[in-house]
Amino acid sequence: MYKLIFEKRALKDLNKLERNIKERIWNKLQLCKLDPFRFLEPLVGIKGFKLRVGDYRIIIDVENEIKILQVLEVGHRKNIYERRY
Repeated sequence: MYKLIFEKRALKDLNKLERNIKERIWNKLQLCKLDPFRFLEPLVGIKGFKLRVGDYRIIIDVENEIKILQVLEVGHRKNIYERRY
């Protein structure tokens, strides 16, 4: 099982969302801890992965050697990639 680590910005972004959306994201992250590559898709041209939850995306960095999922950013799909890159 992988361990979840949140960046400060990711927690801040997550806490701004409505309760039902936060719950959906949290539940999907819990599933990712068991089998991350079932849900994660690689980002094109840059290091990292994205997790899709409805209209929201979670940017994640995976450390396979030490089994850590580092949540970098959480946001709506229309602007999450603009903010990061």
